[in-house]
Amino acid sequence: MISKGAQTKARLTASMLELIQTHGYAGTGLNAVIEHAQAPKGSVYFHFPDGKEELGAAAIELAARQFETLIAEAATSSGDPALAARVAIEELTRIVSESDFRLGCPVSVVTLEMGADSERLRQACAAAFESWIIPTASLLETAGLPAPQARDLAHVIVSLIEGAVIVSRATRSTQPLVCAAAVVTGLIAQRRIEGGV
Repeated sequence: MISKGAQTKARLTASMLELIQTHGYAGTGLNAVIEHAQAPKGSVYFHFPDGKEELGAAAIELAARQFETLIAEAATSSGDPALAARVAIEELTRIVSESDFRLGCPVSVVTLEMGADSERLRQACAAAFESWIIPTASLLETAGLPAPQARDLAHVIVSLIEGAVIVSRATRSTQPLVCAAAVVTGLIAQRRIEGGV
């Protein structure tokens, strides 16, 4: 049984994450988070004594776990790294499109807004990206790519997807993500052929 306090903390974190996605970190005030989470006043500083920065880091960690789950589910359902990448990107495309291009990656948003001003948030964002690179590289290794190549390609895949999400939101079009899916699957296939896999 999850305690009432743990439920409130989880609601605050989820609300912060959603509001960052739609309004950015700088545009998200603590009062808006409290209202969105339907949490008691004072609950933010009870659960997050360091205030907005600590709550922001928790939201980034939640986003990291959510995307890790997406990667794991795509890998489990497909078994093939190229297909897994396509499945994951298609799911991101659906999320961006169904939100009317209001939802994007909160990690890239916070990195761009606060990465130079807050070491705590920069580290949270770096850890989030790493948490996506590691399982992606592992999946590529499982398919036969040597570890250094797998990690390099995982960096490229994560960076390409992040950029495609940003451009899709800016242009209000899923085409950048559709193109990213095609390029990523092509890159994986090419690397496997070059490696003799």
